[in-house]
Amino acid sequence: MTKRLLLICTFLFSAAALFAQTNAFIKGTITTSDGQPAANVTVRIEQTKWGAITNEKGEYLIKNVKPGAWNLKVSAVSVASQVKQISVTAGETQQVDFVLDANSAQLQEVIVSTKASAKENKIVAKMPLKNLENPQVYNTVSSELMKQQNITTYDDALRNVPGITRTWESTGRATDGAAYFALRGFDAQPVLSNGLPGIVNGNLDPANVESIEVIKGPSGTLFGGAFYSYGGMINTITKKPYYGFGGEVAYTFGSYGLNRFTADVNTPLSKTEKIALRVNAAYHSENHFQDAGFKKSFFVAPSLNYEVNDRLTFSLMAEILEEERAVPPVFFHSDRATPLVFKNLTELGLNDKLSFTSNDLTIRNPRFNIQGQMVYKLSDQWTSQTVVSRASVRSKGIYSYIWDYEGGDEWFEYAVTNQDQTVTTTDIQQNFNGDFKIGSLRNRVLVGFDFYHRNIVDNSTGAGVIRKVTPWGDVQHVDPDNPIYLTKESVGRVLETLPATLSNNENSSYSAYASDVLNITPALSVMASLRADYFYTPGDGKEETKGDEYDQFALSPKFGIVYQPILNKVSVFANYMNAFINVSPKGVLNTDGTPTGEYRAFKPERANQWEAGVKTNLFTDKLQATFSYYDIRVSDRVLYPINATPVQGGKFGSKGFEMEVTAQPVQGLNLLAGYSHNKTEVLEGNGDDFYAEEGRVIGGQGPQDLANLWATYKFSNGSLRNFGLGIGGNYGGEYLVIDNSKTGQFFLPSYTLLNASVFYNADHFRFTLNVNNITNETYYIGYWSVNPQRKRNFACSFAYKF
Repeated sequence: MTKRLLLICTFLFSAAALFAQTNAFIKGTITTSDGQPAANVTVRIEQTKWGAITNEKGEYLIKNVKPGAWNLKVSAVSVASQVKQISVTAGETQQVDFVLDANSAQLQEVIVSTKASAKENKIVAKMPLKNLENPQVYNTVSSELMKQQNITTYDDALRNVPGITRTWESTGRATDGAAYFALRGFDAQPVLSNGLPGIVNGNLDPANVESIEVIKGPSGTLFGGAFYSYGGMINTITKKPYYGFGGEVAYTFGSYGLNRFTADVNTPLSKTEKIALRVNAAYHSENHFQDAGFKKSFFVAPSLNYEVNDRLTFSLMAEILEEERAVPPVFFHSDRATPLVFKNLTELGLNDKLSFTSNDLTIRNPRFNIQGQMVYKLSDQWTSQTVVSRASVRSKGIYSYIWDYEGGDEWFEYAVTNQDQTVTTTDIQQNFNGDFKIGSLRNRVLVGFDFYHRNIVDNSTGAGVIRKVTPWGDVQHVDPDNPIYLTKESVGRVLETLPATLSNNENSSYSAYASDVLNITPALSVMASLRADYFYTPGDGKEETKGDEYDQFALSPKFGIVYQPILNKVSVFANYMNAFINVSPKGVLNTDGTPTGEYRAFKPERANQWEAGVKTNLFTDKLQATFSYYDIRVSDRVLYPINATPVQGGKFGSKGFEMEVTAQPVQGLNLLAGYSHNKTEVLEGNGDDFYAEEGRVIGGQGPQDLANLWATYKFSNGSLRNFGLGIGGNYGGEYLVIDNSKTGQFFLPSYTLLNASVFYNADHFRFTLNVNNITNETYYIGYWSVNPQRKRNFACSFAYKF
């Protein structure tokens, strides 16, 4: 596969270079009648797909124009169009300027209108809504921001979002091996792709990411109960084809042996029809910052778009990832029952330079994801969207972890399992979107149907202890006469003695949902949404698990209200949101903890949120801000007392506030800042459940206080033109990772990280040098675990844009 990828990339890059040498460029400046620059004006070559939009200085650049005679057209809303005849030759850069028949004041309304319409989001509410119109909070990380920060891993992009923090890295283990995040105090993983199911067991490659949306709050009404979404959801928006030729190739190197090569090539496939192909590819190789561990991956993502006519469009996207890693085991430093002999990192004495693994113990996480979409405009008021997605992920290899099976001393057990599980998902959605008036009231309506099916084939083994270790690195073999070393052959002798799961399970959900945004006045709107969901699983069919067949029905409502005291500039909003999780039957235990062979069914768990806040978009998009306060209550939580039958009835709470500000106070300067405060608590629980003791934190909630900042300045004139600087960082408060009356408490200390960059970004070349954790801060993340993080590191990238 490596050779094929390299051959494909070589062919594409050679074709791109040849194309760039034979084509021409058209550039120029567009001004108003009073001499001011005209921003956000469309410049297009008639009868082609080549075009551009002017920047704040009124400048535009159209790349890769074929030699010949053309008509160059300039147009803007409410401004008379202008056309100039031009003739270009191979390799030429031609200057063509325009002066509009409007002054800057007249054009200002046009600019505001154009920018506001571009901010419509079609996924968060499953209908086109501007941020100010949406009563729900969501944050977006763009691919441009990721390039500024030289981000080479998906997880690092989320450091730009308030209210979310990683609690452990991807382990690759079966079913839930992706990275874990705490979002508004609850677990979250990147499980959505373009609003559709996109399950992940390993890492996601950022090469095909156009943006990442963090959708805040319980989101089951529109996205279903197949995903844990009490605090929100992480949705990945992939890159889409466009009707022109262009792209870029880039190489990044950095600390710990980082070598990364990426390519993004877009090309039209027809001169007469709107058909475009875009291919993103990446090769990634990197060692670990500790004494062992590595990652190697190959990724390719072709996407095709075909606009049949003004009413019908087809799109198809596929992602193929091959990934192999040696993953340091998560250090679980408690058995959840025995009093801790250490209360902090100093007492624990963990050596953060040790990985406790070897590069011979690897796990593979191949992933395949394909999505197809058909959009048909039924009328001026109604649009049909049919989408189908199919995904397959696998965990294959050795997963290890460190657990304090026998508490009360300095020794921790090192356990391994042989993972062999494949998860396949299918999702089919049919959505109808309407935009019409009843009398004077505008209605934006969504009616949708969703079928989701998941199949899990699991041949993984149970866990076996191969050795004991101390946090500082001492080793004690279980059998000193027959030591188990950290090699595939040695560990394999243990794994082959462990029984395998050998199961084949499937489940399906059938859903219908509807949503209406009703504009009572242009400034006042209300949203009402409802989902009906039927979930069914036939069980695994085994006699020893008889009774695991079950079905559940759930209703999930959502309500919101938005009032804009200053239209298109300030909105005040409030929402009620709901999520639900289907809970499979659990085995009934005897008083001694042994299974009875019977199973107990449960109702779906539920989360309910009340939230209120303010959103702003001021000074022609130069100052955007969001502030909100939320209160989430989870009911019917299933509790797991030690050596006892699970019971239902737990109640958890999470409340807090978040704020995010993006600003462009002067030309060239961009600011992004966020802050969040969150508090979680078990409201009703069971003292024998490690994470459900009343009055304690719920576990995995992350630090109570989080802050993020990133600022860049790009020089637009003089000898430093196109050069820029970036600086920012993150703060995480003290984190209570263990909070239980039997074990005691364990805190991770607060941390402050400082990052900086220097870059050059011109029309055809980009150079970026980033240094992260400049102060070489020692810091940790965790769940009920301790996970050391990177010290000072750098990444340097070179990109050619065509």
